[in-house]
Amino acid sequence: MKNRIAELRSDRAWTQADVAQRLGVSRQTINAIETGKFHPSLPVAFRLARLFELTVDELFSDEH
Repeated sequence: MKNRIAELRSDRAWTQADVAQRLGVSRQTINAIETGKFHPSLPVAFRLARLFELTVDELFSDEH
């Protein structure tokens, strides 16, 4: 599953640690989601979407 997290995070000059703190997850979790090694739970996916003011569909795609 592809996502736009790294791009959106970079646009805001946020680190992975910044995003992790805002979501209450580890920096390693954010890294794993960004690189596609881990798919977030629905609650985390919705929190990410809210953080970036997007829908889940706008943030994630099922393209490989």
